Formats: sequence, C-alpha cells, structure tokens
Amino acid sequence: MIAIADVISEDTLAEYVMAQRWFGSRPEEVAGIGVIESIPLRDADPALALAIIEVRFHPGTHELYQLPIGRRATGSGWADGVICDDGEHVVYDAMTDPEFVRELLRLMSQRADLETEAGTAEFRCPDGDPIAVPTAVRALGAEQSNSSVILDDAHVLKAFRRLGAGVNPELEMLHFLSEHGFANIAPLRGWYGHTGKLIDATLGVAQDYVAGSTDGWDLALDLLGSGEPDAFVAHAARLGTVTGQLHTVLASDNAAEAFAPEETSTEALGLLTATVDEEIERIFRDLPDLPELEPLAGRGQEVRERLGALTVGSAGRTIRHHGDYHLGQVLLDAAGEWVILDFEGEPARSLAERRAKRSPLRDVAGMLRSFAYAATASRILNAKPAPEGWEAQVRTEFLDGYLDAADQTLLPPGRQAVERLLNVFELEKAVYELRYELDHRPDWVSIPVAGILRMLEGDDPS
Repeated sequence: MIAIADVISEDTLAEYVMAQRWFGSRPEEVAGIGVIESIPLRDADPALALAIIEVRFHPGTHELYQLPIGRRATGSGWADGVICDDGEHVVYDAMTDPEFVRELLRLMSQRADLETEAGTAEFRCPDGDPIAVPTAVRALGAEQSNSSVILDDAHVLKAFRRLGAGVNPELEMLHFLSEHGFANIAPLRGWYGHTGKLIDATLGVAQDYVAGSTDGWDLALDLLGSGEPDAFVAHAARLGTVTGQLHTVLASDNAAEAFAPEETSTEALGLLTATVDEEIERIFRDLPDLPELEPLAGRGQEVRERLGALTVGSAGRTIRHHGDYHLGQVLLDAAGEWVILDFEGEPARSLAERRAKRSPLRDVAGMLRSFAYAATASRILNAKPAPEGWEAQVRTEFLDGYLDAADQTLLPPGRQAVERLLNVFELEKAVYELRYELDHRPDWVSIPVAGILRMLEGDDPS
C-alpha cells in the first residue's frame, strides 16, 4: 500500500501545505511539518491514502491537518493539486480526484473500519440508500478551513482540513437536527473520522447538494442591484421564522446533555464584556488616521460604557447555536424555502468554543449585521445603494418572524429586553468587524463604523 512518508519529503510537504488557504497559521512560525498517520485506502493506480499531518511551531505547540493523497504515473495527465513529481509518479492532493471520492463513499456505504498502528479510521452512513457512485466531481470553491466537492450536482462532500479533538459541531448538529425533525437543512448522507492515540476527530461529512439554490448574500445583492429591493423583505421574514424554528428545535431535548438549555449567568455576561473591552482597547488605541474613522476618534471609553450599560438584566437561556450565522450560510432553494448550511461554527475558534452554549440572539445579531453589510455592499459592488429604510425594514421583518417562531423561554422577557441584548451582540460583532476591515479591506471600514455609531446613539438603522 502507498506509504506517504516515503513519497513526499518534509520540505516538499511543508511548501505545499503552507501555500494552501486552509492552512491558517503564519509560515514563519512553523518549525516543521510531517506525516504522523497514513491510512491506506487503495494500492491500485491511482494509489490513495488519507494522511494526518502535524505542523509544529517554535513555541512548542502543534496543529493537525487532514491531507488526502493520490499517486499516479507521471504522464497520466493529472495536474490538480500537485505536491511533487519525481519523474515516475506525480503525488497530489486527492480531494478533487473522483477515484478518491468514490473510495470514501464505498467505505461509508460499507460502514468500514480501517485499523492502523495509531488508531482506526471509521466510515459511516445513515440507514437507507447510500450515495450512488458519482460520475462527475468538481470543487465547490476555496474555503478557509475545509474543502468541498460537488458530486453529480446531487451531493456534496466536505473534508475538514484543520482537525480538532472531538466531534465536529457540523456532524453533531446535523445528527441532532435530523433526529428532531428540522427540515431546513441539507440531509446528512455520510461521515468519516479517526479515533486513536493521536486524535479522536471528525474528518468529513457528506450531504445532499441543494441544486438550483442561491445563497442569501447573492440574493440580497442581486435584488438590490436589479432594482427589486422589496422582493427581499418577504424572504427576510421567512428567514426569521426558520431561524426561530432552528433555535426552538436545538433547545427541545433536555435529556441530551450537549443540547439541553441552560440559564445565562451574570458571570458569563461579565466575561463577554471583559473580552470585548480588551478588543475595544486594542483597536481604539491605534486607530489609523482615516476620514471614515473620525466619528469614532477618542470614543473607546464611550463604547465600553455603552456595552456595560447594555449588559444588565435578564439574558434568557443559552443553547447550542449555529455560531457563524450570516447571509452566506443560508440558501434559498428552487421552491423558495431557506436551507441552513455550515454548522461547524467560526473556523478560527477551538472545537470546545464552537460547541459551547450561547444565547440564540448571537445568531440573530450575526444575521442583522449581515443585512447591514448587504445594504452598503450594494453601493460598493453594484454602484447602487440600498434604498433609504431598506435595512430597517428587512431587520424588522426578520425579527418579527423570529420572535413569532422562537421559544420565548430562551429569550429575555419582552421585545425591549430582546433588542437590548441584541445590541450587546451587534456591538460585539461590529467591533470585531472593525478590526477585520482595518486589516483586510479598509474600503469597507465604514460599515462597522456605522454599526458602532448606531449602538452608541441607540438609533435604529435607516
């Protein structure tokens, strides 16, 4: 069987890995990269294997990544994701190789276990018909921490590149939502993982592909750009309803320890305030001299005081939530219904953080901030600003739909208390957005600035 460590030198492996978008660390901090687990899948041409690689850093820490590996004869014509070519064989990242995908699906359908010296690779699928062998495989697009391929426009396979110890929230949430009858997801069709002394981790999941759909971000910008802004308003109301139903289902099983709702503690809110305080201090201490930032100059203490004033009173209960909720994470399908995707949470956070219970209003705040971004992005990308009052109308319709559908025991009592806590989470989001835009997209910095100013002034968006 293919022995990955014998095929690729550490220097070659490091050069490839550090050039990938899913590699999330600074190359200058890397002390070394090596294969620590090789799971042979097939020895015939192309030879296929799953590798777990360890990236070691100078402070003594490390990260683990998944790397599918293929090896074909030089001259075979394979050119995608090439890692090295020694003149006899080309070795490549096999994520987009149809043969690799077919092998994974075969193992899932067999519910196979592959034993290695370091552990076991487990392949599983739900009861029912397994995914048919695909004839066409294509990459879904570059992603920050995972890689996805579409299979015959019928299914999608997602591989988690950076691995964390424990079950991935994507798999855990999809299992729970499926078992509890939530229909607005792409059904889970299979998964694979690793258990053993190196790590217990989810490696990937397979789901139905929502063909003929449009994600919420593209939909909003398309309707704003084509002069049909009101058409999005009804969609926003329905999205609010579906979001409320999602949170209600996630809080519906007190017997499931990982999902049972919990009361929000005063200590938890205080910790939130302290964490955001530190971020505010860092950002406002070194604000660059940009015209868009003038309204915030010298107002860091005011932002902290506003946050503290909002963090009072009842905060409802905490539940498992989406964790990275915005317009890019929802699809409007061909029937006009919303489908929610990507339950893995924010990729930069640890699995423990992503699996932690939070206020459901964090998800709501994320979507409200996404509406604010869409309103301004239409001016930047479409050269056509959203009509005055569009964001406020979309926001109201979404919130009305949400509050009608959500379990009210999860929320602070009354609309005013809900809006107050929402402002906490929106202010938190806007502060982190400000840091991101300053680092990556200075031309977009006006969006989080407007959000922070609105929270300071206590006004609704217009």
